Amino acid sequence: MKIICIASNYASHNNKIQPTVEEPIIFMKSDVSLLKDGNPFYIPDFSSEIQYEAEIVIRINRLGKNIARQFAHRYFEEITIGIDMTAKDLQQRFKESGLPWELCKSFDNSAVVGTFIKIEKLKCDINQLLFHLDINNNTVQKGNTTNMIFKLDEIIEYISRFITLKVGDLIFTGTPEGAGILSINDHLQGYIKDKRLLDFYIK
Repeated sequence: MKIICIASNYASHNNKIQPTVEEPIIFMKSDVSLLKDGNPFYIPDFSSEIQYEAEIVIRINRLGKNIARQFAHRYFEEITIGIDMTAKDLQQRFKESGLPWELCKSFDNSAVVGTFIKIEKLKCDINQLLFHLDINNNTVQKGNTTNMIFKLDEIIEYISRFITLKVGDLIFTGTPEGAGILSINDHLQGYIKDKRLLDFYIK
């Protein structure tokens, strides 16, 4: 299983990072990054600034290479909300030194996923999909896939030019504005439309 992530895919979040994006920006997380089933996330001892980034996550359901955009919808049928955890203090240090980002993005349990749901059950256009993240019962991030720079079919087309997609691979599709730093005992709940699919604590 691969965990493939898209950076800077919402203009509202992207303006603070990189003003223009001409093609999807890809990074990877390792298989040990996966955290699921509502298990708690433990803040690691190597960072004092763990940032949450709520995202729509899709799960690939068939083998694919060089997938044409018009057929991309056939390669996933389930979706959820996830959290891309980032060690911001490490990221800043790596940026300043011109070093790769793997350690600040791909550490253990840094890819949190909620319960997957069949897209057909949402009864809406996946390119007009509302989602949000609550922390301690306060909404901290809101997103709509309408505002993605690169839509889901474009993402699948692009990735599959370079990397063969396999059954079970996960794609984190980017975060809107509102990302922030987590604290011990925070309670995170993620929703697609009115369906709560993500629910876990920070320890």
